[in-house]
Amino acid sequence: MSELIAISSIASPEEEQDWNRRQLSSEVVEPSMRFWTYQSPGVVLGCSQRGLLSAVGAAQRAGIPLAGRQAGGGAVLTGAWMLSVSIVLPVSHPLALGGTVAGYRRIGEGFASVLRDSGVDAHALTPAEARTAQQDDACPDLQWACYGGLSPWEVVVGKRKIVGLAQVRRRTGVLVAAGLLVGRPDWAMLCDAVGKPGGHAAMLAQRTSSCEEELGWQPPLADLALALRRQLREAIHLPLPADNRIFVSRNDYARDARWAELFASAEACTD
Repeated sequence: MSELIAISSIASPEEEQDWNRRQLSSEVVEPSMRFWTYQSPGVVLGCSQRGLLSAVGAAQRAGIPLAGRQAGGGAVLTGAWMLSVSIVLPVSHPLALGGTVAGYRRIGEGFASVLRDSGVDAHALTPAEARTAQQDDACPDLQWACYGGLSPWEVVVGKRKIVGLAQVRRRTGVLVAAGLLVGRPDWAMLCDAVGKPGGHAAMLAQRTSSCEEELGWQPPLADLALALRRQLREAIHLPLPADNRIFVSRNDYARDARWAELFASAEACTD
């Protein structure tokens, strides 16, 4: 694929994590991005959550794929409600040189800008705001969940999280992952999958928001992906191509009818 930005619709979160690991398996020489949508629910655990692996049996019994990621942070429930992006940078890239927190800034602000343009009153938390939130509004019971807490440059609506960020730094390169809640997640499914009390689902719902909840409808994934592509290309200094198309692999399009939405609502082509 010649285009450095692509969208893949995947059946398992392991596909996304495998792609992420491969990008850092050798030296990264130029920035790239890949957007992800999900055909079915899945659970992704942070690298420090080995203790939750005992919940694998529960997740498997529920028919939910489970994967581990190289980045830290809490468990994430992927599914049709989420649009994610993996951003890969050389170690010499300006966003990589500034350190972990600084590397998040342009990404978080880019998501917030696109959301505001879409009618969502979104805001990327400064480090000072994140510290205040961690001190005043922290919920220790939800430390196991990515969307249960707030970190610098993650995106909120009011105090409710709508975009989560994670990062992996290696000698070969840096990978920043972001997940936008486009629709309402099934938090009860996540709690069941990792063996957490059902009451945590209501707590997660109170501490998060989504485009669907803020707007009353779920924006087309294609529209969001196109807008984010333009914004994030600028953030990572990747020139926008002369054409304005989304590239979708033929296999992805063939196995998932939802890609018809992309072709109906935005310029797109198969590779």
